[in-house]
Amino acid sequence: MDKNAADPKGLIRESYRIDGITGGECRSVFMDWALSLPVDAPFKEALTHLIATYAEAEPDHPMSAVLHEGLTMPEAAARRRGGRAARFPAP
Repeated sequence: MDKNAADPKGLIRESYRIDGITGGECRSVFMDWALSLPVDAPFKEALTHLIATYAEAEPDHPMSAVLHEGLTMPEAAARRRGGRAARFPAP
């Protein structure tokens, strides 16, 4: 996987360039990054590539911690529930 596929908008790259960025801001950037990935993109593979590209070079950066935390997130199939299914629990 190349950098452009792993970070299509360059959000992670830019977060490493911001002086004084906080952990909370890094989590916000991470959420924006995750939402900008294509639906069929391999999330863990992209995250592993970003860790190898950025986090290993700057292990003390707050974004590095956020990226490593992202690897521990369980992969759940995202499902959108709309209409009646959103208002009433499944039997």
